[in-house]
Amino acid sequence: MSILDKNEKTLGKKQYHIHVSPGEIGKYVLLPGDPARSDRVAAYLDDAELVANNREHRTFTGFYKGVKISVTSTGMGCPSTAIAVEELINVGGECFIRIGSTAGLQPYQKIGDLIISTGAMKNEGTSKFYVPDCFPAIPDFDLTRILIDTAREMEGQLGFKSYYGINATDDAFYGESPEWIEKLSSLGCLNVEMESSAIYTVCTRRKKRSAMIAAISGNLVTADVVYEKANEGLIKGWDDEIQVVLETIYRFDRQS
Repeated sequence: MSILDKNEKTLGKKQYHIHVSPGEIGKYVLLPGDPARSDRVAAYLDDAELVANNREHRTFTGFYKGVKISVTSTGMGCPSTAIAVEELINVGGECFIRIGSTAGLQPYQKIGDLIISTGAMKNEGTSKFYVPDCFPAIPDFDLTRILIDTAREMEGQLGFKSYYGINATDDAFYGESPEWIEKLSSLGCLNVEMESSAIYTVCTRRKKRSAMIAAISGNLVTADVVYEKANEGLIKGWDDEIQVVLETIYRFDRQS
């Protein structure tokens, strides 16, 4: 009997889920959840080309100030996100930044504010397959530091507020009861989303860099949410975070 080693089987080949082959992406990869946001990022890149579009994974590659950058949508939640990151690493990805939406957990936060993660609570099951429960989920320090500095510098130019701190990563959007939301807030978590802890965990195990910046879609402790119509504040937040993260990558690349 020959037991399959998935990493050995897929390394350096066209990937099963994301349909990307070696040479088709840059070492810097942005990770939105929604495939439509891949197109939004591509609009900010020079010479952007659609590389692959399979399942929830939509990938473009282009350039920002001469730096080759890709964007691949992950879908919602840690399982599909971990698959995307693993496969992107297999074809040359080295630095991964989650972008997208998140829910605020502190009363001073407004829709469209940007949150930069310095660590994540692993309230999800995917990371358990990689590390013990006590193992922390943290982003890359050097990349996160430049992300924080760049966001602060661009606040006045673009007209947003940014915060940094610990976030929660949950598995169940509708399983977050008022009691659970209150607990996360009281612990000091800035926000809750559904992907970052798995990204940090996979990247730590695979010795790659990771970070997250996300726009607040609504505030769960003040009940300031927009579910039934277009969320204009969030849409602006998406554009703000894309501009911040692209400039961050450019600055990080120059220092590397």
